[in-house]
Order: sequence, then structure tokens, then C-alpha cells
Amino acid sequence: MKILNYRILLREEEEGGYTVLVPSLPGCITFGDTIDEAVSMAGEAIELYIESLSENGEAIPTEQRTFEYNLSIEANV
Repeated sequence: MKILNYRILLREEEEGGYTVLVPSLPGCITFGDTIDEAVSMAGEAIELYIESLSENGEAIPTEQRTFEYNLSIEANV
């Protein structure tokens, strides 16, 4: 068994709870009422996503050769 690491992004929603995005796995999105629940749900979503790819003989994306950078811009909003 291989250990895979994935970044997740949590966005606090106005109506409450947190939406979770997994940038390296397109369409892998979940939600939780608390941060802990959102992180747990993300783990389950990632496992199911990878399981589906594996069952269909598709390549499993990894975060290798992925770089993260925060870009600040000035905007008139």
C-alpha cells in the first residue's frame, strides 16, 4: 500500500459549514459542518475518488511536481 498526500482547500460558507476542494483531483468536492468533519469527509472523498480511478484503470494523480504559490493582486472591488 502506498501513502499519497493531497492538499485540500477549505472555504467557510456564509450559511455555515465548510466546502472542501481537492485541487489535484478535479471534481473532488465535499462539505462538513465543522473543520474536523470537513477534513474527515475530504479523506473519505479522496479514498472513493482514487478507488473509482483504480477500478477503471485510470491514472491516479499525485501532488508530485506541484508547487504552491499565493499571488496577491490589487483589485477595485
